[in-house]
Amino acid sequence: MKLIIVNQRHANTKTIILKGWVKGLLSVCLLGAPVALGYIGYQLAISDNAFLLTEDTAHKWQQRLSFQKAELEELKQESKRELEALSLRLAMMQARLVRLDAMGERITRMSDFDNGEFDFSQPIVAVGGPALGENEFSESGFLDALSILEMQLEDRQDQLQILEDLLDDRKIQSEVFIAGRPIEQGWIASRFGQRPDPFTGRMSFHAGIDFTTGRAGADINTVASGVVT
Repeated sequence: MKLIIVNQRHANTKTIILKGWVKGLLSVCLLGAPVALGYIGYQLAISDNAFLLTEDTAHKWQQRLSFQKAELEELKQESKRELEALSLRLAMMQARLVRLDAMGERITRMSDFDNGEFDFSQPIVAVGGPALGENEFSESGFLDALSILEMQLEDRQDQLQILEDLLDDRKIQSEVFIAGRPIEQGWIASRFGQRPDPFTGRMSFHAGIDFTTGRAGADINTVASGVVT
């Protein structure tokens, strides 16, 4: 066997002749190295697969999956409890709104406003969609109910504000309107308009009406808002 070594710098070659046992040893190394590397790789692959597919590894994976499943179930239950609590608060707010509507209707009747001017009995309902059962909760149903309640509150707030303004105007008109007599028994001592001044005797304009009972200390009734002089 010959080995030819080429020197790239000087373009020279050198020949080495292998004989005997050196030739056989080199042949074994060149032919046996790929076989040995293939065998080692095969053994490593078998050992890795055996490690990954052991019963203990599968059991650990099963435990991890069970733990994640339990966490997911707990999260679902917690979300359901929170949704039920929010639904309960929503029901309480709706009940308060019903009582507020009843109070608004009563005030409207007592105030003798025109029928149809204020309507606290007509609920604002959404159109479409199936009704939920008593024990059924869903995020979409809760959000729909919350939106309806918000619209109802805005509508009732607007109506109550208008009703309050009208009642205030009516109260002011009632207070400034003069009605009745300031004394129980007595007579008009001086009327409104031109009259002789009781102090000077000259004609002067009287901007009021004088009542008298003919005695001091008589009770006086207020017939309108203002200051008694």
